[in-house]
Parts: sequence; structure tokens; C-alpha cells
Amino acid sequence: MRNLGGEHVTDAVTGCVAALRPAAERDWTQVRAAGLEWSVHATAVHIADDLVAYAANLAGGAQDAYVPFELKLDEGTDNTGLLHVIETTGALLSAAVRTAPREARAFHPYPFRSANREGFAAMGVAEVLLHTHDIAQALQLAYEPPSALPEFVLTRIFPHVQPGPDHWRTLLWATGRGELPGRAPVTEWRWKNNLVLPADRLTLQGITPAAARDLAAGGDGGFEWAEGGPFEGTREAADFMSKAYEGGVHRPEFGVFALVRREDGHAIGGIGFHGVPDEEGMAEIGYDLVEGARGQGYATEALRALSDWALARDDVRTLFATIDRDNLPSQAVVRRVGFSRVSEDEEGIAYRLTR
Repeated sequence: MRNLGGEHVTDAVTGCVAALRPAAERDWTQVRAAGLEWSVHATAVHIADDLVAYAANLAGGAQDAYVPFELKLDEGTDNTGLLHVIETTGALLSAAVRTAPREARAFHPYPFRSANREGFAAMGVAEVLLHTHDIAQALQLAYEPPSALPEFVLTRIFPHVQPGPDHWRTLLWATGRGELPGRAPVTEWRWKNNLVLPADRLTLQGITPAAARDLAAGGDGGFEWAEGGPFEGTREAADFMSKAYEGGVHRPEFGVFALVRREDGHAIGGIGFHGVPDEEGMAEIGYDLVEGARGQGYATEALRALSDWALARDDVRTLFATIDRDNLPSQAVVRRVGFSRVSEDEEGIAYRLTR
């Protein structure tokens, strides 16, 4: 799975500038952008401001807040100059995404206080596409980005939105800018970067629909895997998650997490939920490790981290795990975390952990 985030930022900015340049001689300060309180000029400045802010946070490794600076145009900058600023800030974000280490994460406030390089790319592309749309509508200019760009955004930071046959119309609907047959209008929206849960020697990194699709198809999902990975169970879980996303029933917090070892950045397994909690707050967990990572306590560490996170939520009261009867090491893992044996049948032994 190639990291295409930087290329997508470049393509989005190129399309933005091409769409808006024919209206560069008009007074953008006197026209209100469609659906916004800002003028067209202020909206264009906002695009550039977001691009450079995302580039700065990612490149600078900001952890608690945005890097404290503000984009300010020189007095007398015309619209052609403003478009050049958008091109330049887009190039900065593209470069930051392309050169950021795989495991780099930096501050973004919603919803989990951080994003990785692909998340920053997707947020940048979203800002460019959506606000170019707002400006183009106000200036009565034709604009529609290539389908690959809204698909990139949807499969990275809108995992809660069921995909539709038209990615651009789906993104517009998901951000309150259009209608989709059979779906209620959207009046409030937020994107969702992937959830990352810290553990001692691992991070549990929530995989996106794009990563799940790639893993299910035999790819690496964007991770660097230890020898022998990803294991079959991770691919099966990714396939299940991908189908849930396509069906519109995926909740990203209850998806699949890659287990990434801190010391070398290698993914060594997967852990996740078999579905969302039921009405009684019950959810089932499954996990696997590549063979070379077994017997070192990684599974126990990951299961404890995910269990602690889940049982701290209001919508989870009980966790289940079903283990094959001959899988003694995995039975020992759940017992170490505090799960109790509750039943046994032909499918295996059921264990439960209650809040």
C-alpha cells in the first residue's frame, strides 16, 4: 500500500488553482462563499492557512497545540498572488507528508488529539476540495475533483460514513453540502482520524477503511510488518471490517487495531472487536500475533490496553473472548488480563471480563 498522501495534496491544490484562476480578476472580498460566513477571499486564505498549519504541525512534531504562528498576506497581494500562496502552502504540506516517518504523529484537536501523516494529508485534501467547492459555487465556476481525491478523504477520515457510488457527492453530503437519495440531510459533522491507544512496548493503531481493504486484498495496509505478518486472523478481521464499512455499520472505535512495536515500528499482530457492543453492552475481542512475536507478553499487553479502554466507556459493560480448546497460550493470556472462563462448546472456550 503506497503512501499517496503527498501526491493527493498536490493534485487537490492543482485542481483548486486551475478552477479559481479564471475568476482572479474579480473582487473576492465582496462575494460570500457558498454556505459560509466568510468572503471568497477569506475562504481562500483559510485554505492556505490550514495547509501550512498542518505542514508545520507534522514537520515540527507538535504534540499539545498548533505551532504558534499565523499566515499573513503582504499588503496589496492580489488574487493571483493568493493562488500562489495556496500552491506554496500545498507544496509544503505535500513535502511534510512525503518525508514524515511512518510512525510520526502530531497534534490535531479532533477527535483523538493526534493524526499521522496520512491523516494530515486527508485533512488537507478535504479543506482544499470542500472550500474550493464553496468558492466556485459563489463565483459560478465549474468544479469537480477527480473521484480518487474524495475517495482518499472518505476512506481515511470519514470511516463512519457509508460509501456511495459517487465519492464526490458522498463527501459533499457528509459535510452538509448536498443531498444523497435515501439519506437524511447532514447538519453537523466532524471527520475522524484513527484512534491510537498506547501500551508499554506497543501502540494499538486503529486501521482505516483504506488500510482494511488493502490488508484484506493481501497488502500491508500501510504498515511495516515483522517477518510472517500480517497473520491470517488480521487479514480476516480486516475483511470483516471492510464489509462493515461498505454496509454502513462500521464504528471506527470498534474496528481493528494493528499492534506496532515501539522499538522498531514493526507491526507484529492485530487486535479488535467482532462488532459494536450490543444493547447490553457486550462486545467480543479477538487478536493474533506473528509467530516471531509470541511468548513475549505482547498479546497480554495489547489485550489489557484494549480492555481497559473499552470498559472505561459507558457503552461497554462486558467483554468476551472465545479461544480454541487446544490454544493454551491464548487461554493463559486472557486469564492474565482477568477474564474468567464461563462456558465451553465445540467452537472453543468462552471467557468474560466485566466492568
